[in-house]
Amino acid sequence: MNGSGDIWSSFTHDPRPPANAVLRASDADRDVVRQVLVEAYADGRLDGDELESRTEAAAAARTLGELPPLVSDLVARVPDAYAAPALVPADELQRRAVASYESDRREALLGFLGPSILCVVIWLLIGGGFFWPGFVIAGTGIHLMRTLVRRQDIIEANRRRLEKKQARELEQERPEGDEDEDR
Repeated sequence: MNGSGDIWSSFTHDPRPPANAVLRASDADRDVVRQVLVEAYADGRLDGDELESRTEAAAAARTLGELPPLVSDLVARVPDAYAAPALVPADELQRRAVASYESDRREALLGFLGPSILCVVIWLLIGGGFFWPGFVIAGTGIHLMRTLVRRQDIIEANRRRLEKKQARELEQERPEGDEDEDR
């Protein structure tokens, strides 16, 4: 196990979700904790007294929820897959959508100015003549103008994208079996 985050799959039921934390711990569950503790002792991460006290606590544990604290400082911390995703308020989604548009607008402006200025400078350095940088200016200017003119459409599309992303995250986080409760 090496104290890695994969220990949770070794339990009869993952002890981290609140729904499982109240279930009775089995001898196999207690053995998983003992194995992690013994490995930590062998690695020098626990002293003998701490090994003994944690092993006794594991042996006395009645529920699965009592087991994770005994090894939480010995296994790699992984994101809590059981934390409910926060529902982002509509005004925050709108603010994020506007911020995304402003980022798009800056990119379009820089995409216009950078190549246009570079081409004009090159044109001046080679002595003028036919104003070929106009093609670059027109091409990049079309994108900039489209971004500026379609401001509301772009913000609305960004907001819908953020709402869909949030809905997907909420749906993925819904525990199995909750679908029946909604009916």
